[in-house]
Amino acid sequence: MDPKVLLVEDSNSLAILYKQYVKDEPYDLFHVETGKDAKRFIEHHAPQLVILDLKLPDTTGEEILDWIKGNEIPTSVIIATAHGSVNTAVNLIQKGADDFLEKPITADRLKTSVALHLKRTKLESLVNKLETKFDRPNFHGFIGSSLPMQAVYKIIESAAPTTASVFINGESGTGKEVCAEALHKQSKRAEKPFVALNCGAIPRDLMESEIFGHVKGAFTGATTDRKGAAMQAHGGTLFLDELCEMELEMQKKLLRFLQTGSVTPLGGSKELRADVRIICATNKDPLKEIEAGRFREDLYYRVHVIPIELPALRERDKDIVTLAKHFVKLYSKQDGKGFTGLSTEVESILKAYPWPGNVRQLQNIMRNVVVLNDGTKVEASQLPPPLNAVKPAAVATPSPAVIAKQPPPAIAETSPTKSLASTEETLPVETLQALTSVNTEGADTFAVRPMWQVEKETIQNAIKVCEGNVLNAAVMLELSPSTVYRKKQQWETEDDLQVSK
Repeated sequence: MDPKVLLVEDSNSLAILYKQYVKDEPYDLFHVETGKDAKRFIEHHAPQLVILDLKLPDTTGEEILDWIKGNEIPTSVIIATAHGSVNTAVNLIQKGADDFLEKPITADRLKTSVALHLKRTKLESLVNKLETKFDRPNFHGFIGSSLPMQAVYKIIESAAPTTASVFINGESGTGKEVCAEALHKQSKRAEKPFVALNCGAIPRDLMESEIFGHVKGAFTGATTDRKGAAMQAHGGTLFLDELCEMELEMQKKLLRFLQTGSVTPLGGSKELRADVRIICATNKDPLKEIEAGRFREDLYYRVHVIPIELPALRERDKDIVTLAKHFVKLYSKQDGKGFTGLSTEVESILKAYPWPGNVRQLQNIMRNVVVLNDGTKVEASQLPPPLNAVKPAAVATPSPAVIAKQPPPAIAETSPTKSLASTEETLPVETLQALTSVNTEGADTFAVRPMWQVEKETIQNAIKVCEGNVLNAAVMLELSPSTVYRKKQQWETEDDLQVSK
């Protein structure tokens, strides 16, 4: 079945002309004149691409775009605009449009743009199907289907049934305790206790008592015998969070416990057997802590058997909006509010923010919005600091460099400038430096190159290293496969056009 392209244009004469342009193309072009008819067609026929005029008899192209994005309809949108409305079209790209065509639209421009976006849509659909085959949108308390999280879920599944110690590393707010609980729930110890201790929140003089317990009279205030966390978790799992905060003398006693499986309560003389599975976590680099003399190397190698690196939220771009919607709905239900989702502008802002506090920060911000505001969708004006100062994740000014989603430069009407700042995802600086070997030691030897050239070379090198496997290259580059597929297809199209000339 040929792809469907919907033209929303109130000028019948222009619609006839455009249909004539593409009459021999391998897709079907349908035409409607009003926004009402456009919505009805999209709902019933699911076109792969919509060419949307800005001015319609009953509404605006912006309203139709908001409706498409608000209902998460999987279609690409190209804005058709008059010369004087280019700034408006650029703003609509910020809101989720994929491209714009400036009137009068030539036959070559129309055919090339439509063909490019249909190919991109087809590739994204294939990639999404491939990812969905292995994706889990949630997993034992985790929410997110991004590739980094799928890798975490896989490690948890493999490690949980074993008795091996697990060492979780990740920034604050990434969900280290959620990970530990997932390991426990997936293990054979799931019916036994899960006990968590934050080593950074326990005073030093109480740490031994908290882990190993104490007997009556061991110290002032010890009026009864008390089981420590190790005995409380007997048969189950003991989770020690922020392990690197534990003082060295206590680390020595913990190491002995791990080696012997026996504990001696503080003030007692009798050893007790404790059968526990140890899971440790830290938000610091343990090797740097060892080098600084704050963490025992022998303890590190004892607990660092199965490492799990939890990705920061900024590395999980696919999950940010999903998590935000989950928290909004959760707190709206708890507090009796009417919020059901996010505006497209808010989604863009959330993707642009670096999230130093990770999931915990996102959770708190969504709680703030729900408590202090009313409505059905979270709007940008309702976001608290620092998000109220963040610009949406898209182009910022209407210059030639912003047309990152334009058709290939061989037929573009603007200069062939490409910018990483206008793409949906950017490569990590470390990856760019490693793969392109840029010399930055001195001003005299620094070779300035356009960033789009660096990006193209980096992605192509990664694909070559992965022997043509785009999915593996995407993982290496920390990008989504759909982004790499799209860029690869765009460059191949550009090369074909250059050859045909």
